[in-house]
Amino acid sequence: MNNFFENLEYAEATQLQLLSKLIHELRENRHAVLKPYGAEDEAALLQQIQAGAVDEHPAYEHYLAARVLCDTRETVRTMVGERLKQANQT
Repeated sequence: MNNFFENLEYAEATQLQLLSKLIHELRENRHAVLKPYGAEDEAALLQQIQAGAVDEHPAYEHYLAARVLCDTRETVRTMVGERLKQANQT
């Protein structure tokens, strides 16, 4: 089995580990925000709000929070992917 961090310097490997942990925490927090509504994603929660199935407050704030968590997670994933690509080119 290949060592994932084999071609990385210690500092870079440490940063990637922290970013990976952040990705996990963002995903879990997003799930926690959506869980009370039984919504699989932000769009499902927004549909519930628009249909009047849930009260607008605080559901809309939770919808926005889930969107921010999702968008931030995708940004961090992109960063990790770029760093890994750079590391594998050296």
